[in-house]
Amino acid sequence: MERLSGLDASFLYLETSSQLLHVCGLIKVDPDTVEGGYTFDKMKAELARRMAAMPGFRRKLQDSFLNLDHPVWVDADDFNIDHHFHRVAVPAPGDDAELSRMAADIAGKPLNRTRPLWEMWVIENLADGNIAIMSKMHHATVDGITGANMMSQLCGLTPEAPPNDPELVAQGSGGANTVSLAAEGVFNFARRPLRLLQILPETVAVVPRWIGRARRGRAMPTPFSAPRTRFNATITAARSIAYDQVSLDDVKKVKNVFGTKVNDVVLAMVAGGLRKYLESHDELPETPLVGMIPVSVHGQSDRPGTNQVTGMFTDLATNIDDPVARLRYIADHTDIAKEHKDAISASLMQDWATFASPNTFGLAMRAYARLRLPDRHPVVHNLGISNVPGPPFPLYFLGAKITAMYPLGPVFHGAGLNVTVMSLDGKLNVGLIAAKELAPDLWNLVESMVEALGDLVAAADAAETADQISG
Repeated sequence: MERLSGLDASFLYLETSSQLLHVCGLIKVDPDTVEGGYTFDKMKAELARRMAAMPGFRRKLQDSFLNLDHPVWVDADDFNIDHHFHRVAVPAPGDDAELSRMAADIAGKPLNRTRPLWEMWVIENLADGNIAIMSKMHHATVDGITGANMMSQLCGLTPEAPPNDPELVAQGSGGANTVSLAAEGVFNFARRPLRLLQILPETVAVVPRWIGRARRGRAMPTPFSAPRTRFNATITAARSIAYDQVSLDDVKKVKNVFGTKVNDVVLAMVAGGLRKYLESHDELPETPLVGMIPVSVHGQSDRPGTNQVTGMFTDLATNIDDPVARLRYIADHTDIAKEHKDAISASLMQDWATFASPNTFGLAMRAYARLRLPDRHPVVHNLGISNVPGPPFPLYFLGAKITAMYPLGPVFHGAGLNVTVMSLDGKLNVGLIAAKELAPDLWNLVESMVEALGDLVAAADAAETADQISG
């Protein structure tokens, strides 16, 4: 057996019927690139073959009322791929609006916790001739890095399937019995007071250090300081999804002309889109929106568990009208946020998550939603934003060439919008997911983000022309 870390388990404890803590991805592939032609059964057989080397797809949760610690992963001896790999057809006319509605409906349903915590839905009948695959993986079993790694094992550089290798079968998590589960749980539970004494000094020191940095202008935004927007309220399970692609060359052009980073341009694109969208609804706050950016600590933390992540808050400068001034401000303040984040222990969030309790966390989260507390207290942050770098060349998913790959993160009570982008083969894939009642017109928001990037590209063109004239 393999015990979940506190942070991994927290995603189970904090999940409710409306706050669904799985991560999704919407992939479009060209079926004409499949050797011998596409069929659903062929794709399912290829997935089953590759999963022999991927124990993460074949493990499930096990727990006991005698267990005082977090649940464990065990091998799913009753694994059946038909419970996880499904086939549906989008209704006519099969356009992106219909596809996004179907993907949102899939995203709004919980995973079955008695089985391995993932699903894939093959969606056919698209008007453009592509096939879509909507994937769902619970956050307890993947973070951004591990999720990308698992998906990459299903991809290749060519349509040809990798050779069958009997040595490829990977060792799984094994099994567990009630006695061993309880015994190890008692031992781990008994060590918690000592662990608490170890992390308290570092935690207590965070506040005065934060205050000192804020006085010097070298701190990231504090939690609960974000302005309230339509996205910051109690959510239901209903989801809306929108997506688009932009040229990665355009992003790099802006980066090069103004001397920033790709991530700064992405944040400026998102911020510019949010500004346009909220202005169109006459809802733009005077103070800037605050984004929460998950940051991987793989290689920086020695704590166990799949989720090796912390969070960073950043000022999105949505109160600045000029797109170039907004980009420069974001670049400067993102550097400050990174410096501040690096000064905090990479494992602090993981350490505190060790003390997570299913009963306490579950009851508290249900009461939090039922009492609609996200509508009342100051806003922690406005939205989650992630930037996932992908390869600059084409990929083939289970033998079919990928034409688009839109990552879709979770949304939370009080932060009902998530924007995730992923670069692939010269394109930046922009995926948006939101609580439907908070943003039913999500396509307008993604269009605003594309327009915001266009404003930056136009400014970069103008700057280049001015340099040429002056030169």
